[in-house]
Amino acid sequence: MPAKKKLVIVESPAKAKTIEKYLGSGYKVVASMGHLRDLPKSTLGVDIEHDFEPQYIPVKDKHELISTLKKEAASSNLVYLATDPDREGEAISWHLKQLLGLPDDKAKRVTFNEITKNVILDSIKNPREIDQNLVDAQQARRVLDRIVGYQLSPLLWKTVKSGLSAGRVQSVAVRLVSDREKEINDFVSEEYWLLDVKLSKKNTDSPFNARYYGKNGKKAELKSEDDVNRVVSDLEGEDFTVKSVKPGEKQKSPAPPFITSTLQQEASRRLNMTPKRTMTIAQQLYEGVEISGRGSLGLITYMRTDSLRISDEALAAAGTFITGHYGNEYYPGKPRRFKTKAGAQDAHEAIRPTDINLTPEIVRKDLTAEQYRLYRIIWGRFTASQMANAIYNNISVEIEAKGHLFKAASSELKFAGYTAVYEESKENSDNEITSKLPQLTENELLELIKFLPDRQFTQPPSRYTEATLIRALEEKGIGRPSTYAPTISTISSHNYVVRDGRYLKPTALGDAVNELLKEHFPDIVDLKFTNQMESELDEVESGKADWKSILREFYGGFSEEMDKAGSELKGVKIKVPDELSNEYCDVCGRQMVIKNGRFGRFLACPGFPECTFTKPLVIEMPGSCPKCGGKILKRTSKKGYVFYACERGTECGFITWDVPTAATCPACGKTLFKPSGRGPLKSFCVNPDCTNFVPEEKRKYQKKAKSETAAKKKTSSGKTSRKKA
Repeated sequence: MPAKKKLVIVESPAKAKTIEKYLGSGYKVVASMGHLRDLPKSTLGVDIEHDFEPQYIPVKDKHELISTLKKEAASSNLVYLATDPDREGEAISWHLKQLLGLPDDKAKRVTFNEITKNVILDSIKNPREIDQNLVDAQQARRVLDRIVGYQLSPLLWKTVKSGLSAGRVQSVAVRLVSDREKEINDFVSEEYWLLDVKLSKKNTDSPFNARYYGKNGKKAELKSEDDVNRVVSDLEGEDFTVKSVKPGEKQKSPAPPFITSTLQQEASRRLNMTPKRTMTIAQQLYEGVEISGRGSLGLITYMRTDSLRISDEALAAAGTFITGHYGNEYYPGKPRRFKTKAGAQDAHEAIRPTDINLTPEIVRKDLTAEQYRLYRIIWGRFTASQMANAIYNNISVEIEAKGHLFKAASSELKFAGYTAVYEESKENSDNEITSKLPQLTENELLELIKFLPDRQFTQPPSRYTEATLIRALEEKGIGRPSTYAPTISTISSHNYVVRDGRYLKPTALGDAVNELLKEHFPDIVDLKFTNQMESELDEVESGKADWKSILREFYGGFSEEMDKAGSELKGVKIKVPDELSNEYCDVCGRQMVIKNGRFGRFLACPGFPECTFTKPLVIEMPGSCPKCGGKILKRTSKKGYVFYACERGTECGFITWDVPTAATCPACGKTLFKPSGRGPLKSFCVNPDCTNFVPEEKRKYQKKAKSETAAKKKTSSGKTSRKKA
C-alpha cells in the first residue's frame, strides 16, 4: 500500500504548479479556485434574530470540486491550508476546514508572502493553527456588507431604478466623486495674469525667461490686463539688473517601495492600467511565471499589503546588487527603512521583487507585455528605494528693474542617485519656471527682448482619477488594500461614475443615489463613520473586540434608518434627470443628452422618436489650453477626424491635431503635446513665446505606410474612409 501524501490546498492552479515543484514527491498541491462556501446569493443569508448567525452554503457549480477535495483530504495524513495570507485567505482556509470535516490535528495553516523555494519550505516546516480573529474580522465585514447591500438595495430599486446596489465602501466612494463634481460646478473662476520677461546677457544670444514677483520686496498679484499694462508701462526703457544669484545644492530622497494603494496609483498614472487590471497582473507575478531555465517562479511578494516593512534578507540583497551594478556611491551605506503609517495592518512586507537579481530585462522574454511593464515598475521602485539620494545644483536668480522684481530658477542634475533606476511619476506638475540659465553675476545689466503677458483663470479642483480616488480612500481610512480595486470596478459597472478621459465623473444616476443616501442614511455615506467601522474591524482582527458586538451596535441604528426611510419613501419614485451635454443636435437643435448603450456612453437627441440623431461623446483630455488655461476637449469632426480644442471654443480659438499630454514644459509650464499615432513619439511645446517652442515644420510625425497612403487615395474616390487619431 503506497504511503499517504501530504495535501496542500491553495487558491489558484498557477500557484499550485509552482509550489508543487518546490515541495517534491511527498506532497500533492491542489487548488480550491477561491471560495467554496459563502452566503447564498438569493437571500440575505444572515439570521439577524439569532445574533447575526451567517448561513453558509457550498458555492454553486463547485460541488464536484468539493467532492474531489474531500477524497484527496481523506487519503492524506495531513492537510496544509495554504490560501492567501490575508483576512479573506484565512476565512477561505476556515471554510475549507469546516467543509472538508478536518479535525484540528490534521488541518494546518501555512502562508507564503512570496512564492520562492526557501519561503515555501520554511512555511511548511512551521505551520500554525487557523487564526480565528482574522476569520471573525472577515466574517464581520462580509455580514456587514451583506446586510447593507441586501436591505438597502431593494429600497433603491423601488425609489430610483431596478438593478442598483449600495454598500459601505462603494457608497462613500460615489459620494467623494459626486461631492467633488459639485465643488467643481460651484467654483467661480477668476481672472489673473502672469507676466514673464524674455531677457538676455548683453551682446550674447542666451535668452531666458523670468517671472514677475512684485515691487519693493512685496509680492503682487496681477488680476487684470490693466495691472499688467501698468507694470509694463512703468518698465519701458528701464534697465534690468541682476540683484542676486544664489547657488545651492538640493538632495532628493527616493520614494518607498510599493504598497497596494501606491502600486495601483502608479500603474494608473504611468501605465494607464485600471486598479482591477493591475491586481490581476500582480497576482500572476506573485503566483508564478515560467522563467527560462528556472521553471515556474513567483517574481514578486504578496500584493495586498499596507506595510512598508522589508525583510533583512531582501535589504542585504539590494545593497549587494546596487554596489555591484552601479557602484558604492549609489548606495547610501546602510539599508533604508520606511515607517509604516499608523493604523496599517502591517501583516506583510511591502511589494518587492522576490529576487532583485532577476532584472526586468532578464525576464522580459518570458513575460507578457503587461507583466513586464508592471514588474519593471515594482522592481525599479524597490531598487531605487535602497539607493543614494539624487543631488541637484540649483540656482535662484532675482532681477530688478525700477523696484520691480522678477525671479528665475535653474536646476541641474549633479548626481543621478536613485533616478538612475526609477523616478516616481506625478499627477500634476507645477508652473514654476526652471529653464536653464546662462552664467549670471550680481549687478550685471541684462537686455530686455520682450514682455510675455499671459492671461490665466483660476481652476477648480480636478476631478478624481482612479489613482487620486484610491489615494483619497486610503488617506481617509475608507476600505483596505483588498477593497480599492473592486470598489472602483463596482461603482463603474453600476454606472454611478464614468471615465471622462483619465477622470472619474458622476452620472446623474450616481448623483441621485448619493443624495438619497445622504438624506436618509447619513451614516452609510459618512466618511468618519466608515473609517470608524474599518478601525473596529481591525480591533476584531487583533482580538480586542467581538465581531458580533460590532454587528449588534451597527444594526440598531441602521434598522431605525431603514424603517424611517421606508415610511418616508413609500410610493415615491425619483426620476433621474437626463444628463445634459454642451452639444446641440445637428438636425433639430435641441440640447443633447448623454445616454448609455452597449458600447458605452454617447450623445443622443432628447427628441426621440421624432429625432433619432446621435453622435460620440466629447472627452476631456489631460493638461490645459496653452492659450487661456481652460480644459482641452477631444472632438470628432463631421468627417470623422479627431482633433483637440479648448473648451472655450471660438472665445479662445485654440485647436490642434496634436495630442495633449499630462506633462508640462520645464521652461514655461504649459502643457506638452505629441504627434498623433502609436509608439514612443516625442512630445513638444506649442507655446510660441517659450524658449522650448517647436515649430510645426520641425515636429516629427510618423510617415504613412504605403497601405495607408493607398487607403487615403481610395477615400477621395468615396470607396473607403479613414479617421485621423
